Amino acid sequence: MAPRKRTKGPEWLPSRCYMGRVSYEFHPKSGGSIKLGALTEPKEIILAKYFAALALHEEPKGAFSELVRGYFAGSNYKALQPRTKKDYAAYGEKVCLVFGKVNCHRIKPHHIRKYMDNRKKTALVQANREHSFMSAVFSWAYENGRVKINPCVGVRKFKEEPRDRYIEDWEYDAMLEEARKNVPLMAAAMEISYCCAARQGDVWGLRREQLRETGIFIRQGKTGVKQIKEWNPRLRAAVDLALSVQKVVNINLVFCDSKGNHPAQGTLRNWFGKAKAKAKENHQGAWVNDFTFHDIKAKSISDYDGNKQEFSGHKTASQVQTYDRKIKVVPTLK
Repeated sequence: MAPRKRTKGPEWLPSRCYMGRVSYEFHPKSGGSIKLGALTEPKEIILAKYFAALALHEEPKGAFSELVRGYFAGSNYKALQPRTKKDYAAYGEKVCLVFGKVNCHRIKPHHIRKYMDNRKKTALVQANREHSFMSAVFSWAYENGRVKINPCVGVRKFKEEPRDRYIEDWEYDAMLEEARKNVPLMAAAMEISYCCAARQGDVWGLRREQLRETGIFIRQGKTGVKQIKEWNPRLRAAVDLALSVQKVVNINLVFCDSKGNHPAQGTLRNWFGKAKAKAKENHQGAWVNDFTFHDIKAKSISDYDGNKQEFSGHKTASQVQTYDRKIKVVPTLK
């Protein structure tokens, strides 16, 4: 028999979870109600809190999931940037599927190595990120007298090849044309990202209060760097396009649908993939269809002729080099 459809709340809510007036709630079998977070919090954070609450009623004493829950409640986690918090919540969910009920004192370096090698088969980059997350949890636990060692220390990560994909002008224009015809919000997001060298999350979460007289105020989600990106006709047109979609005005957010609702960030990724496929279909000739939305930021920095570090908001020159991907034309020997 198919599970009963929810009459209230999103379908991704796990069993025994409900949408209250101001927050999501978990009602364990043992009774009572546990608040998981405000209705405005991202899906990933709510799910992480759900699994932590669920583990509280099922886990054995001293389990790794107990450390994870303690880390999420501590000051180290609270000091992280919002995007990192969201990522860590997802990593915690994944790691706890393997180590969640294991006694934290029994997890040794060779267990971490085996986990990494298994994850490499399907997700090499994610294996490295989950290693970092586990190491952060064990470091916190070590400093607070919860464990005697950090088993992640000495376990090497996998070598990652830095991305070097540069989106050519004709590729970007083809994508932008498809977006303008079919998904204006994505076209606006692409243009704001390109004009401001901004990440997808920083663009998609833009609030109206960030639209200043001199430009768009952006505090980068990863580095925390604050900048005001000056207005130019292209940037102003992109913001106007995003706002024009709203038939029911959302007084807080820039990116909303016609009813004033803010689509999930995953929706933008889906739109991007479909527009890219459509652009490839309509293009005459070869097309290497392997770039992502995040590569737009790299294109922006690569195309900028001035001080790239100041423009991008990166703290070091090495960070800028990662995004400066346009092949340089150099003179030949005469």
